[in-house]
Amino acid sequence: MSELSVTDIENQLKTFIDPLTGQSILTAKALKNLTLVNGELKLEVVTGYPAAGIKDQLAADISAHLQQLEGVKSVDVTVSWQIKPHAVQKGVKPRNGVKNMIAVASGKGGVGKSTTAVNLALALLAEGARVGILDADIYGPSQPTMLGITGRPSSPDGRSIQPMEGHGLQVMSVGFLVDQDTPMILRGPMVTQALGQLLNDTNWDDLDYLIIDMPPGTGDIHLTLAQTVPVTGSVIVTTPQDIALIDAKKGLKMFEKVDIPVLGLIENMSLHICSNCGHEEAIFGQGGGEAMAKEYGVEFLGALPLDLSIRTSVDSGIPTVAADPDSQISTIYRGMARQLAASLSVKAKDFSGKIPNIVIK
Repeated sequence: MSELSVTDIENQLKTFIDPLTGQSILTAKALKNLTLVNGELKLEVVTGYPAAGIKDQLAADISAHLQQLEGVKSVDVTVSWQIKPHAVQKGVKPRNGVKNMIAVASGKGGVGKSTTAVNLALALLAEGARVGILDADIYGPSQPTMLGITGRPSSPDGRSIQPMEGHGLQVMSVGFLVDQDTPMILRGPMVTQALGQLLNDTNWDDLDYLIIDMPPGTGDIHLTLAQTVPVTGSVIVTTPQDIALIDAKKGLKMFEKVDIPVLGLIENMSLHICSNCGHEEAIFGQGGGEAMAKEYGVEFLGALPLDLSIRTSVDSGIPTVAADPDSQISTIYRGMARQLAASLSVKAKDFSGKIPNIVIK
């Protein structure tokens, strides 16, 4: 019998598939260190997505997979993560201080897009990433209320703005700059300019992800934003209702036209569970979001129930993932956040920051 070798270990790892990326550890270049001494094996695995909620299980699964090899006496696996910047649309430069921007959009209002966006941001934070949220809904900013943030942002130099902070998130919204009952009466070009200032004049501090809570719709403003903001990926939020799905499809096609990958689709308000008797009822229809994801070949990130606590949490300024991190709903949000981050991790990387400037004198 031949002695166990590092090659044997690597061949065995080729058959271990990360359930979130669909790739082996070696294909994803997640294996950073491997030592084998007298059958005792130590591995360091570094994923491209935050995985605080599953790192122990992932380490245990890798360990069990390797212990199938004859000659392995013990396996010690450590799992961590390193989030890298990914490519954005052609002709748009990445933003300093932000590795990845993810637009959360819907074709129409009233489907819970902003609530989903803030809970996804908090879920990514809980998974171990540095996260911010940009409230891009200039006409109806809601993130200040949802995160319970009051006051005005400060400016260290009179030109740039310090982001506000809520529940560990870096936050910027036009709602911090105007009174709550003041309407934003602006034409399209002015809205685009206002959003550009919020994005570019904010001192984002080393963010892994900036979640952009997009306005509802797919009009000229949205197309302009999609062509000027360096977005690395998008998420579509819909309900199972046919009328919502019609508009959600328009939002998805918009991102396709401007070469922004759709990382997945979320079905909100998919099922109502009576708080008194536990009866389940599909008020807005059933399975529409999953069917749409399959039709367009995008990831179905999951479904969220129509639950009173989701609404009351954001109304109180403490969204579900922050208010009740161990709840079933928070677990769903964190699972969706991990999946979208994992989907992004296998997309093309951005190497622009690694290319030096060459000056010939």
